[in-house]
Amino acid sequence: MTARIAARTAATARSRPRRLRRLRGLRRRPTVVGHRRRAGVRSDTGSGAGAAAVAFTVGRPGDRCERGTGRLRRRGRRDRGLGRGHGRGAVSGRRSPAPAPAVSPSRLGAVLRRALWWVVLTVTGGVRRRGQLPPRGCVVVANHSSHADTAALLAALDARHRPAIGAAADYWFASPWRRRVCRVLAAGFPVRRTGGGMDDLMSMADGLRAGRAVVLFPEGTRGADGAVGAFHRGALVLAERAGVPVVPVGIAGTDRLLPKHGRLRPSPVRVRIGAPLPPGATPQDARAAVAALHARTGTRPPRDSPVRRRVAAVARSRWGLTLAVAWAFAEALSWPLMPELLLGIVCVAVPRAALRLSIAALAGSLAGGLLALQLANTGLQLPAPLTTDRMRAQVRHELAVESAAAVRHQPWNGVPFKVYAAEAGRAGVPAADWLAESARARGSRTLTVGAAFGVLGLLLHRLRRYYGGYVALLGAGFTAGLSLIVAGWS
Repeated sequence: MTARIAARTAATARSRPRRLRRLRGLRRRPTVVGHRRRAGVRSDTGSGAGAAAVAFTVGRPGDRCERGTGRLRRRGRRDRGLGRGHGRGAVSGRRSPAPAPAVSPSRLGAVLRRALWWVVLTVTGGVRRRGQLPPRGCVVVANHSSHADTAALLAALDARHRPAIGAAADYWFASPWRRRVCRVLAAGFPVRRTGGGMDDLMSMADGLRAGRAVVLFPEGTRGADGAVGAFHRGALVLAERAGVPVVPVGIAGTDRLLPKHGRLRPSPVRVRIGAPLPPGATPQDARAAVAALHARTGTRPPRDSPVRRRVAAVARSRWGLTLAVAWAFAEALSWPLMPELLLGIVCVAVPRAALRLSIAALAGSLAGGLLALQLANTGLQLPAPLTTDRMRAQVRHELAVESAAAVRHQPWNGVPFKVYAAEAGRAGVPAADWLAESARARGSRTLTVGAAFGVLGLLLHRLRRYYGGYVALLGAGFTAGLSLIVAGWS
């Protein structure tokens, strides 16, 4: 028995080198990857709807792939562009797995999405539509120059069509949070770009027959120069299979609103819906129709005011922050004009600078208030124009009851901040307590006012040519309000 066990152990030891040599041979064996031809499919991971241009993908059966170690298999997945959507346009010898099907949206969801994007585009310059979709289902083909094209179409198309947007499965559906964002905010459905994309498009045929509108961007990627690129035929094949018309749509203004690789900036958006294409239309016919609509839908920047341009130039420069800090600092000591007046002028002229200018004004106000506290504590009294004895008496009473917390009344009772700072110094309020309480009180008011004027500037973007009149009205209103406040406290 012992001799038999020893013989089996020796045989096993002799077979191990042969197995190791066989494994090394497999590792050295070259990889043979199948070749695929893609019929005009362009890939752009940054474009959510680029996969909608998928036509047909042809592969050779029987292609062999390496089945070595786990490290090499992971490398193969990276080369095929699967999993996390990194490899742009990489095509392998096997078809990518089918993504989860799109959830059929409700009419309420379509209404909420349209309201959301209409509000967003209204704030950033406005959106207008001309034309109507046919009453039944249709395939919408549009030019593509910005990520904002999806928002423009969702805001412009009727909610009764429950529009769905074709989105790249390897990008927008590669992670759970992107998948939720795409489905909830854009009613997106996945289209694979590494094989099987036409099957994904065909899955929307029943929805088209039920009256839905499927939005596709046949260029397959965002254009960089505003020109309409070549169209692929996937949208036409889908419309033919579903028995619905193809409707061309031209979009203008989104390339200025959100340029490719650029930042968001205010710009009006226009959407023009054309007549359905005749049966048997070619991709060239669809492109020509969309290009003509895009050319007719061109938007010109709104007329501007020279006063606004000068104010905006100062606000964007380094002097803008310096002016905000100095104005608020002086007002906390003796200057009679509140920093909110300055914010009303500059934040409407440059809405994107509203936050940093408001923070600068808050910093200057806190620094000036702290200095006024220390000066009053030493017995120095600065001039305080447009203040009354009744204001000072009221502040002394509040400080005696609440100490530094009394400054919380300042944003709403009309008493200037410099009165609170001077009286707090005379009352011996600790500087640290005063700084904390004044930061809370002044911060809530200054930041809120700055944000409100910034939103107002976005809403009045199309009326910027009247900026000079707005400044005159603001000054007149501020003067009248200040006079009423001083009279009320006299």
